[in-house]
Amino acid sequence: MRVDLFDFDLPDDNIALRPASPRDSARMLVVRSGQPLENRSVIDLPSFLEPGDALVFNDTKVIPAQLEGVRFREGATEQAVSTTLHMRIAPDRWKAFARPGKRIKPGDRIRFGHAGGTCLLGTLDATVEAKAEGGEVTLAFDLSGPALDEAIATVGHIPLPPYIASKRPEDAKDREDYQTVYAREEGAVAAPTAGLHFTDRLFAALDARGVERHFVTLHVGAGTFLPVKADDTDDHRMHQEIGHVSAEIADKLNAVRARGGRIVCVGTTSLRLIESAAAEDGHVAPWSGPTGIFITPGYRFRAVDILMTNFHLPKSTLFMLVSAFSGLDTMRTAYATAIADGYRFYSYGDASLLFRNEP
Repeated sequence: MRVDLFDFDLPDDNIALRPASPRDSARMLVVRSGQPLENRSVIDLPSFLEPGDALVFNDTKVIPAQLEGVRFREGATEQAVSTTLHMRIAPDRWKAFARPGKRIKPGDRIRFGHAGGTCLLGTLDATVEAKAEGGEVTLAFDLSGPALDEAIATVGHIPLPPYIASKRPEDAKDREDYQTVYAREEGAVAAPTAGLHFTDRLFAALDARGVERHFVTLHVGAGTFLPVKADDTDDHRMHQEIGHVSAEIADKLNAVRARGGRIVCVGTTSLRLIESAAAEDGHVAPWSGPTGIFITPGYRFRAVDILMTNFHLPKSTLFMLVSAFSGLDTMRTAYATAIADGYRFYSYGDASLLFRNEP
């Protein structure tokens, strides 16, 4: 499909720079194909679900994966380097996006943290092991395992999405705001942002409604922010992210489907993982490993019935996904309405509750 079919104009005033407070007070646009749009709030979510339905959350935890450092190379001038880790491939190795990518070569040494002087406390060193397209590099760190995790937490900072970072710097509040209340498994460099709306109060209301909750893990990578540069979706190469669905969770979700309950994914990350793990008949199997599933209109959803998600960028893979889920015309109308009504977009923005379009 042509990528420009997924374009739309978004005023800067609709881009949220801070989350709603309390989190569950954010607005929620309810979208059902062929029915009028409904303006509600996130706290109203239980009223749209039935006893026996199951919410699926992504429990990944954002790490401070933005690292600033200095590149060293024999015979060359030192140069400032900024990297964003996006996929761990070994206890001591990460794939990362580097800037300026063109000037980095395999064999370069990079010191992250406090550069200069002779004191090495508070620094983290790595070697550029390989370089790929688009500024992607493989970093081999001098530390490994938990020691590397601790060092990254010390020298790194939260990688706010570019559409927020371009308007204000990261601050201490973001370490709390840009994390779900149920985050558990460290490894993401971007938050599963639909989950940012959930609070203990909302969980209590869902429990009272008889709605189950289950947790899977997909470590969201920086590739989620990459624009689609191709003119046609067939020419776009989707980034991969590491995910895990346990046998226990797979069994529970299959039981939900068997008794007629609905699977409700909180966020596109949990949806992409469940659809990766599901067979053609909707049966969910245990899953562990990378997924690069790219969902565009024409995709037949296997297991997911309802999706709660934030509002996404023009021409992004995520707007393509929601258009596949609820219909392109439906989502273009929904987004135009949301923009006109002052809904807040992107990571810290408002939510939408999408019901799957049945062709």
